[in-house]
Amino acid sequence: MATYVLVHGSFQGGWVWKQVAAQLRAAGHLVYHPTLDGCGERSHALREGLTLDSLGQDLAGLMFYEDLNEVILVGTSSGGMAVARTAELARERIRRLAFIDALVPVPGETVSTINSRPPYDPRELAYGFKPEELPEKAFPDLEPAVRVWAAPRYTRHPRAPQEDPVDLRTFWSGTWQVDVLRCNQGRVPPEAHQRRTAERLGGTYREIDAGHLPMLSHPDETAAYLLELA
Repeated sequence: MATYVLVHGSFQGGWVWKQVAAQLRAAGHLVYHPTLDGCGERSHALREGLTLDSLGQDLAGLMFYEDLNEVILVGTSSGGMAVARTAELARERIRRLAFIDALVPVPGETVSTINSRPPYDPRELAYGFKPEELPEKAFPDLEPAVRVWAAPRYTRHPRAPQEDPVDLRTFWSGTWQVDVLRCNQGRVPPEAHQRRTAERLGGTYREIDAGHLPMLSHPDETAAYLLELA
């Protein structure tokens, strides 16, 4: 039996992994898919002080209090950053890292520099679409029926973990077993960024013919990929 901790990306919560988690559990594995502080059903707790470090501490705390070891820690989109920080804090509990269309910045980088966009307003606690812009603009890569289900679950994302330059020197100087899965229909993060993650960390690199949210658009293929890592 393997132990998975699945970490979501921006505008999401643990709910985004629901279908994939069900398949992993059906195969006999232990699965956690927590919602990060200030996101999803925890969006009411959005506040000053949410940083990449605090998100990493949250996930490391989960592993400690649940006595999790030999964890396959999986991050998608900006969840890749939280995975990297968690790995620094809970190295002894981690067996393998998987990055699915994920951001894994080197020291000094931010999401805006990686994705070649202007930084968000530093006066804002969170960023994302306004309520009146939903559901048309949220999750455009999904089939209509899936988008109708996902759009009401959309929440704005804490800004600081994205826009503060990362440290992560301990992460990049470490040795990890790493797997990178790129969604070749996704617009960001760029292919070069994801290839860099695999190359610098000596990991595997594969692609899936899917948009940025394969756990929603291609749950069977995503679950099959993760099962291979067990």
